[in-house]
Amino acid sequence: MRVIAGKYRGRPLRSLRGMDIRPTSDRLRETLFNVLTAGNPEALAGTVWLDLFAGTGAVGIEALSRGAKQAYFVETAAPAAKLIEQNLQSLGIAEGYKILRDDLSGVIWRLQREHFAADVVFLDPPYHLQQAYESTLTALAESSLVWAMSVVIAEHEKKFDPGDEFGSLRRIRKLAQGNTVLSFYRIGGLPDLNR
Repeated sequence: MRVIAGKYRGRPLRSLRGMDIRPTSDRLRETLFNVLTAGNPEALAGTVWLDLFAGTGAVGIEALSRGAKQAYFVETAAPAAKLIEQNLQSLGIAEGYKILRDDLSGVIWRLQREHFAADVVFLDPPYHLQQAYESTLTALAESSLVWAMSVVIAEHEKKFDPGDEFGSLRRIRKLAQGNTVLSFYRIGGLPDLNR
């Protein structure tokens, strides 16, 4: 596993064996970021990311490598949170991130108090926790963490469909790659992914 592009391009990222961590593959991450940048390498400059069920931190780290201003990594498992910190340290990233080890409701409460709003939210729960998709997407839709121009992306198995609509969040695109799908959501279903 490696950083695909940007400042830390080609640098390795570590994972953990035997845990319920399934890192987003390099190929799928590359596809995700190609969609978000649409050929403009500067498209993510200054953006704020919320990486939920962060695992190794690969998605948020990729965002930082490509110019994101800030990435919040949310991970409740202590070994995974430690791994994210180790991956950030191995790249020499000392600022522009926070690792939050609270559950989703705690994170939302805390970030709303900080008047946090994300440009991009990525969620990748363990595939067997199918109810986590509905509860997370619904909680995001009801929060102030996403706004009109935010894009929320859920990675899920091809055989499982999390749904088209969660409150004001509506799916605007589905992108399948092998047995994995990326579902893109926006408030009100606004179609333009490239702000």
